Amino acid sequence: MPSKQPGTVLPLSEEKLHVEKKLQESGRVRVSVSTETVEEVVRETLRSRSAQVERVPVEREIDQAPATREENGVLIIPVVEEVLVVVKKLYLKEEIHISFDETEEIVEQPVERRVQRAVIGRLASDELDDPDESGTAGPHPTC
Repeated sequence: MPSKQPGTVLPLSEEKLHVEKKLQESGRVRVSVSTETVEEVVRETLRSRSAQVERVPVEREIDQAPATREENGVLIIPVVEEVLVVVKKLYLKEEIHISFDETEEIVEQPVERRVQRAVIGRLASDELDDPDESGTAGPHPTC
C-alpha cells in the first residue's frame, strides 16, 4: 500500500469543447406555379315558386270584415265594399284565392374555374449561380 505523503500534488487536466453551427447550402429548389382553366359540370338543385291568382265572386252580406286566411294551401284575401242602401251594411264582394306551386329541378351547367399546380425541382449545383430566364440570380435557398 503506497504511503500518503503530505504535499504531493497530482496535476489534473480537462478538455473543453466549443460547438458551433454553420448554415451550409446543400442545394436550391425552383418552384413554378402555373394557372390553367378547366371546365367541369356543376350540379345544383334550384327551387322556384309560382302563384296563380283567381278572383272568386261571393256577393254576400256580412256583419264584419273577415280576416285573411289559408285553406288547403290557398291564401284567401277577402275584398269588402260598403254598399249604400237605406242602411249601411258590410257586404263581401269577392275573395282573392292565391295558391302556390313549388318545383325543383336539378341543373347541370359547365363552368370554368382556375386551378394552380406547383412544380418543384431541385437545381443541379452547376445551375446555382446562373441567372434564370427572368435575368435574376437563382431562387432563394431553402432552410
